[in-house]
Amino acid sequence: VQLQASGGGLVQPGGSLRLSCAASESTLESYNIGWFRQAPGKEREWVSCITGRDGKTYYETSVEDRFTISRDKSKNMVYLQMNLLKPEHTAVYYCATEGCDERITVERVWGRGTQVTVSS
Repeated sequence: VQLQASGGGLVQPGGSLRLSCAASESTLESYNIGWFRQAPGKEREWVSCITGRDGKTYYETSVEDRFTISRDKSKNMVYLQMNLLKPEHTAVYYCATEGCDERITVERVWGRGTQVTVSS
């Protein structure tokens, strides 16, 4: 499977963005897909995931009231809706398999990241 993230950009504080993760094949029921991010000078960290089998969603505590993960199996797409963005949300966002395992060192397929910049 290959993954490709898109939808990043420059947004003002308080604004919204929707990131998209396209899968190369019909794999969404086979993989837990997650979103991770890496801010400048910081380690990559887990943000959210959606399980393959039943579509359950999980969030890092600081984003659970702002971000919503969803999927469209018919389009092989996973989305991350990000609302009320803050400057500290600035990072490169990645989607990946094994997405509900928060450990960064786990072997997984990473998509190419998309830059999110929150700035006035």
